[in-house]
Amino acid sequence: MNVYDTANKLAQELKTSTEYLDYKKIKEELDRSPEVKAKIREFEEKRYSVQLEALKGEEQEKSKLEEMQKIYIELMQDELARTYFEVELKFNVLIADVNKIIAESVQDVIK
Repeated sequence: MNVYDTANKLAQELKTSTEYLDYKKIKEELDRSPEVKAKIREFEEKRYSVQLEALKGEEQEKSKLEEMQKIYIELMQDELARTYFEVELKFNVLIADVNKIIAESVQDVIK
């Protein structure tokens, strides 16, 4: 089996994984709840902005952090949003683990 065949097999395995299927399902549920979806998008935009500032070494605006925390607390009160974040995390961990395995396998030539 060549590398491309293996990569295609991995892609198929990922698409049938519980993590992928659960993530796909919760995203479809979010599509039917535009208010929750918009609130999640707002939170993710604020989180991205805060993370970007941190990476640039910029000082964090307290008000921006507080607003992000406020939105997150609101979202955690909503079962759909809470489930979305839990499922998203599980899917992201799966992808990160797969990437780590691949990166470790070629680490000797990447150094």
